Amino acid sequence: MKKAFIFILLTVLFGGCLNYYQEVKFNIDGSGKMVVKYWMKLSAEDTTSFFEQYGIFNKDSIRNEYSSKYTKVESIKVYADSTDTTMHAEIAFSFSSIDSLNHLKRFSQSSFSFADGASGQKIFTQFIPPMSVGLTSDTTSYTVTYKYVFPGEIITHNAPYVDGHTLMWKYKQSEIGQGKTISVTFRPYKLNETPAWIYFLCGFVLVLVISFLFKKKK
Repeated sequence: MKKAFIFILLTVLFGGCLNYYQEVKFNIDGSGKMVVKYWMKLSAEDTTSFFEQYGIFNKDSIRNEYSSKYTKVESIKVYADSTDTTMHAEIAFSFSSIDSLNHLKRFSQSSFSFADGASGQKIFTQFIPPMSVGLTSDTTSYTVTYKYVFPGEIITHNAPYVDGHTLMWKYKQSEIGQGKTISVTFRPYKLNETPAWIYFLCGFVLVLVISFLFKKKK
């Protein structure tokens, strides 16, 4: 209980000093996999043993924060990078449904939602809560990044960066203000529906094979 309290306390205190990266790959039913990475620069007074002992970079504490009946933790990595004096944590886990993550303390303010929209469409939202200033007033040097890969046709979104079905939101902590909301409407592929690019790829490969065989006969 004490360690859990200290973990939450440290997360609040150092929230403004952490770079944060979250990557999610969806399945059409709302389940999927998530990778979370966060890191911070250590000052001359900081020690890695302090953070390892009290949770924020402690594997056991991290596992407890991301474990539930809705999730399965697949890997946890914690390491120090001496080249730039930074401390890192990487967590990979799967989830049964994205909105079930609201039950985790770690995401208690994220307000995940995966709901039905217009006919055949899904609406996904996530709230990015305001960041604590923490132990530094320099909130322009730290960033939060959210990357989502959707299994379907993107209808509407508010992402600043788009690459096909991959959408990304990236902010300096000073830009978050009272919070930001990720919002995406998409039409999931049907179970028996094959994306058009698969057909193009198969056709391209077929042309190459036929061309190769034709040249070989000559």
